[in-house]
Amino acid sequence: MPTEFSRRLFIGGSGALLAQGLFAKGVTRTAALPGRSAVSLIKGGDRRKNAHDALEAIDDQIRPVLRRKKYVVIKPNNVSTVNPLAATNADAIQGILDYLEMRFKGPVIIAEASAGETMEGFENFHYDRVAAERRSQHISLIDLNQEARYETMPLVDYDIHPVPVRLAARLLDPDAFVICSAMLKTHNTVVATLSVKNMVLGAPLHSAPKETPRWNDKRRYHAGIRQTHYNMFLTAQKLRPFWGAALIDGYEGMEGNGPSSGTPVPSRVAIASTDYIAADRVGVEAMGIDAKWIGYLNFCSQFGVGQFDLDKIEVRGEKVATVRRKYRLHQDIERELQWMGPMTDLPPKLG
Repeated sequence: MPTEFSRRLFIGGSGALLAQGLFAKGVTRTAALPGRSAVSLIKGGDRRKNAHDALEAIDDQIRPVLRRKKYVVIKPNNVSTVNPLAATNADAIQGILDYLEMRFKGPVIIAEASAGETMEGFENFHYDRVAAERRSQHISLIDLNQEARYETMPLVDYDIHPVPVRLAARLLDPDAFVICSAMLKTHNTVVATLSVKNMVLGAPLHSAPKETPRWNDKRRYHAGIRQTHYNMFLTAQKLRPFWGAALIDGYEGMEGNGPSSGTPVPSRVAIASTDYIAADRVGVEAMGIDAKWIGYLNFCSQFGVGQFDLDKIEVRGEKVATVRRKYRLHQDIERELQWMGPMTDLPPKLG
């Protein structure tokens, strides 16, 4: 797979972005999703059972789509390949597999494009043991960076110029039912990271080990505080048609200097939904975070990527108020919130 973009791909991708009218003044937004989204909220003393029960509580939402798919992709969060608190726990994956066991007979892939060495993380967090233990479910482990299959889309850089990014093709496969296995964590740039952040920043690829020259498309997202939120929203729009279900493991969340250097919070919950935006809204509420602070989720809501209005989310199981714990935010939270301010470094009006 080539590591350089062709001029045709670059121009075509940039044109697609401009054609959406996202840079235009007075852009017409798509309508919010009609009706209500279902989100399960389970609290209990067993991480694996919580994950299973959260998915089972929305079985009526999952199964009609699952039965049409050829295989399942479980996308964990491995922002770190060495810190267990920062990564999807193997018991959360076991809970997902428990749910699938009697409902899906096709192959299951655990796939990630970690910022580090993906297979190292899989071994450190014992995903390889899970696969070996559950051979009847035909589980395989894939490093999306090494697989090196991708589709391109445009982002914006710090100067608001379009730049191309490579996204893992397997997360854009209509034959796959994609399950996001995320966590409740605070974040050092975008306030909080849950299911949408896990998918959006897990999709961009970087060069495989030993490949030269080295490259990393994940870095293209870190192009400024407001640009990061906008780029995440664009990528969520791209990925949304291929999302199956989100499972957010909050058995032990992370507060403070997340997403990799924070401290544990024993929230003891699991959240699941086929609407990743709605799942994240319930997760943000469970963390005691002001939902207005998270730009990428608000942009997704405004453009109909998912339901972010609590009044239009059917919470199954626990009431949010009974599980809410106020997470301590990252030490840079005041700087993070500057995405909400006006642009002052460019002329406000010309002509």
